[in-house]
Amino acid sequence: MHAIKETHFNFKGQTSYYKGKVRDVYTIADKYLAMVVTDRISAFDVVLPEPIPFKGQVLNQIAAKFLNITADIVPNWVISVPDPSVTIGRICEPFKVEMVIRGYLAGHAWREYSSGKRQVCGVDLPDGLKENDRLPEPIITPTTKASIGHDEDISREDILARGIIAEDDYLQLENYTRELFKRGTEIAAEEGLILVDTKYEFGKADGTIYLIDEIHTPDSSRYFYSDGYEQRQMNNEPQKQLSKEFVRKWLIENGFQGKDGQVIPDMTPEIINSISERYIELYQQITGEVFIKPGEEDVLQRVERNINNALTEL
Repeated sequence: MHAIKETHFNFKGQTSYYKGKVRDVYTIADKYLAMVVTDRISAFDVVLPEPIPFKGQVLNQIAAKFLNITADIVPNWVISVPDPSVTIGRICEPFKVEMVIRGYLAGHAWREYSSGKRQVCGVDLPDGLKENDRLPEPIITPTTKASIGHDEDISREDILARGIIAEDDYLQLENYTRELFKRGTEIAAEEGLILVDTKYEFGKADGTIYLIDEIHTPDSSRYFYSDGYEQRQMNNEPQKQLSKEFVRKWLIENGFQGKDGQVIPDMTPEIINSISERYIELYQQITGEVFIKPGEEDVLQRVERNINNALTEL
């Protein structure tokens, strides 16, 4: 009743339907997208069998907040947010590159660095850094958007040489990425957080570049708690993270990393509830706002009604 595992709506003017790992996307009149952020959860490129109540609402509302307060930097795809779990927006032709920006040496960049590499996506890194150190300045490390398989690192030079994105557009994407990261960093600091790294996706419609998809959510970004950051670095201790890393950790502790032959551990009601509560905690920490759970109405009926009402206003 409270979790959206999947949707099978049929809206007036609907021209196509796409089911992603987490989102169900309805194309309306080949002009608009109605995106339902479901409560499915993925880790290690695998969708887990049970949905997490309120997870979709958390991601959708965080993204909506940050898209709204960055609209002065770059226009975005959003037209309306008619439901806690739904965003309706304009169709854009996506650029085939995700703009990843990193302020700290963590995650994939650290793994590359610790293996001996001193260049990531064509960007040089100095010697002498350790995991989670702040970088001299934020670096952009793009990845290709793979329709099948994993995304791959790519440099600015390769993007331009291969004609994946025109030079004028790409340079604009870099400018937007840096400005968005700067704004996100400032907002995070107000909530006692460090925006470590994140990714942005952009598209184009009628010659205009738009910011698309989610931004600054715990699924697309990594946050550290700023309180104690310096001390933990000095003591070579792990940083306290605000991301969905806790889900991966639980899976790893129970013998699952998405590899062949491994079995997803049993998702008991207690585990599902604990993950749900952690997502709500993430929401409140990132936004500084109290999370409001919807009423007792059946969630699918509510979503369908709210989308239908919004479509009549397009």
